[in-house]
Amino acid sequence: MPQTQPTLGKLVKAYPTSPAYLQRAAIIAFLSFVFFLATLVIFYIQQSFVYFILSTAFLVVYIFTLIGWMMQKRNVVSIHENGIAYRKFISTWDQIKAITADPKSGITIVRSGGDSIMIGRSITGLSEIAATIKERLT
Repeated sequence: MPQTQPTLGKLVKAYPTSPAYLQRAAIIAFLSFVFFLATLVIFYIQQSFVYFILSTAFLVVYIFTLIGWMMQKRNVVSIHENGIAYRKFISTWDQIKAITADPKSGITIVRSGGDSIMIGRSITGLSEIAATIKERLT
């Protein structure tokens, strides 16, 4: 029997991925694409198989960086009137048992059922999120 999702109510605030993390990924993607093109040109000129392998490696880095960048852009913590949502984790305030906030690692939210979720440092406003959750739990 499928489990029904709790109704969280109206969206209060959304916290997306930090622009600094997205910017780093964009820079890595740009540089790997430039190096891919440069090694491809060198391969064309010198016809050395080593440059083809190096070019392919930069292409793989470029593709995986773009995939990771797109996945990171979708990570949003949504604070609602009646609960919180992050990725596939949806919980009402009364279901949350404990919260642990650490500036170095992020926020860990534990539900009364025993399952937990880790919100990493890449999300903006971690201190605001932790304060909001703690405020709703008391």
